[in-house]
Amino acid sequence: MRSVARGGLAMLLVGAGVSHLTWGRRGYRIVVPGWATRMLHTDKDAIVVASGAAEVLLGTALIALPRERGRIGAAIAAFFVAVFPGNVHQWRTGRSAPGLNTDRARFVRLFLQVPLVAWAWWATRRR
Repeated sequence: MRSVARGGLAMLLVGAGVSHLTWGRRGYRIVVPGWATRMLHTDKDAIVVASGAAEVLLGTALIALPRERGRIGAAIAAFFVAVFPGNVHQWRTGRSAPGLNTDRARFVRLFLQVPLVAWAWWATRRR
């Protein structure tokens, strides 16, 4: 069961990462809060590209490095926590991004972070 959960999580991460790097790149800039660009001394596009690359790398590592599964799972959970302020920003500003073009969708998306963190944690723990 956990191996299926890991595979699904890896596919979700790689798919999301590819969308950040390709067709959704422009739309995802909306999610990046202005304070993040000031704090990181970069622009919104660079943050979107970096998050997309991180997603692809984390998803790939989850499959390719089974001995590091616990550490990778912790990194994935931390990543999901780290991007949460962007989800809050998007909900508060009411701006659409790929797949999140209604207030309801943006609001529901906020509550998906907890299951994503739990999924990463549970799927990567040794029994």
